[in-house]
Amino acid sequence: MKARDTAELVSALAQCRTAFVGVGLMSGLVNVLYLTGSFFMLEVYDRVIPSRSVPTLVGLCVLALVLYGFQGMLETLRARVLARVGAALDESLSGRVFDIVVRAPLKGAAPSDGLLPLRDLDSLRSFLGGTGPGAFFDLPWMPVYLAICFLFHPLIGVAALAGAVVLATLALLTDRATRDPTQKATGHGLRRNGLAEAGRRNAEVLAALGMQARFADRWGRANGDYRLAQQRASDIAGGYGAGSKVFRMALQSGVLALGAYLVINGQASAGIIIASSILVARALAPAELAIANWKGFVQARQSWARLSELFARMPAPGQPHALPAPCRSLQVESISVAPPGTQRLVVQDVSLSLQAGQGLGVIGPSASGKSSLVRALIGVWPAVRGKVRLDGAALDQWSADDLGPHLGFLPQEIELFAGTIAENIARFDPAATPEAVIAAARAAGVHELTLRLSEGYDTRIGEGGAGLSAGQRQRIGLARALYGDPFLVILDEPNANLDAEGENALTGAILGVRRRGGVCIVIAHRPSALAALDLILMMADGRAQAFGPKDEVLKRVLRPASVPASPAALQERA
Repeated sequence: MKARDTAELVSALAQCRTAFVGVGLMSGLVNVLYLTGSFFMLEVYDRVIPSRSVPTLVGLCVLALVLYGFQGMLETLRARVLARVGAALDESLSGRVFDIVVRAPLKGAAPSDGLLPLRDLDSLRSFLGGTGPGAFFDLPWMPVYLAICFLFHPLIGVAALAGAVVLATLALLTDRATRDPTQKATGHGLRRNGLAEAGRRNAEVLAALGMQARFADRWGRANGDYRLAQQRASDIAGGYGAGSKVFRMALQSGVLALGAYLVINGQASAGIIIASSILVARALAPAELAIANWKGFVQARQSWARLSELFARMPAPGQPHALPAPCRSLQVESISVAPPGTQRLVVQDVSLSLQAGQGLGVIGPSASGKSSLVRALIGVWPAVRGKVRLDGAALDQWSADDLGPHLGFLPQEIELFAGTIAENIARFDPAATPEAVIAAARAAGVHELTLRLSEGYDTRIGEGGAGLSAGQRQRIGLARALYGDPFLVILDEPNANLDAEGENALTGAILGVRRRGGVCIVIAHRPSALAALDLILMMADGRAQAFGPKDEVLKRVLRPASVPASPAALQERA
């Protein structure tokens, strides 16, 4: 992985360098204090018991308790600092990760589980706030403990060193054995979550068409694959963890036996037996704890790699120079458009120019490129070739936050958000005024409809507009598109779910945009949506077939409908 790929993550961690230095210092003090137990037992066996001095025993006990108290305080403080490091990393990167989650589908870079980047960030935060980092901070102190073991006796040092080598080997084997199962578990988890999300989005279709059981079988197979992969990864990590734990316990008993042998042969004091056993156990504890946390470490490392790749593929957008609000024209200069992540052109060499106050209807058969053209006009799909300009400035010269207030967009599939009607109309702008919300609702002809709801503008709706009919959602979406009097208003099939009252309101809304000097573009299959427009663009096979005044283009491209035969004529034919 290249250095630039991890620059943002490294920069976020670098902001916590002071905290890491503090954790390192605390780890040093903690590991020094870990010697308390060994030296306490050494003094008890070598001084207190031979001298039978109770005051010495009491003094040693008080000193040991004080040192243990400091050790507990430092370990608590270290854990809290690491938890806050994880929270700081989350605070630093959460906005960037959310931006990627939202923008990735528009760039063709979204994983099959769209929320995976958020879960990866959670994995990093959880690992940093757990016991794993503490074990890694303790690992550098293993040589110190080994050196003290050699000072006790060379044979004890050799035994501890051999134990360290075995545990290091187990750590390497754990890493190699868990890497592939963990990656497979992640892949199966993505597929499982994608199927669950698809089922949630299409619950009505699954229930109406009797597909729920079959879809549940598909999800069950994916969930079974995920469960087996997770189980395998856990079994491997647990097996190596249990093996390392048993080995350390056996080694501790072996060191006790070795100490007893040295005492029998007069090569060490009795205190060495217990002290060396405790010291060897402590020397190998960081390695054992690291092995126990290796699964979390592998998951965090994979999350780091995935986030680094996403950050590299989707750099943070810059902040261009602020531009004045557009008010004069829209120019489309020979644009060609391809869906994100593909090279297949669905719109080719479309050019047009609209002035303030004009309205354009885009017509054509299905799959002619109308909706793809719309996505390029609002900037969510970048043009492969050509430019879209507002008052001469290309769309990429605007930031999304600066351009958004000047655009009104009503997509084919209306997506409202959980909240009140007023919040949805105001695009969740915290500075929105009631007057601006009502003005947008009046412009869309939805003010009276809103007042008839149970709580008016304060009526709460569920995710996706749950609680409203399709027509109501479409009209609320139109009000959202008109909020703030945007210069360019684009409506994709705006009358698909409207009754006669709604279509009249739509015509009034389009005329209102034109009267105030805006530009309105309507994608339409039903002719009633074209009533308030003066220009027509005919699309077919991704290309502009005709563009000009409405009456001229419609006469040229529309064939007269055949008059159906009367019932009497049909009877005569029969």
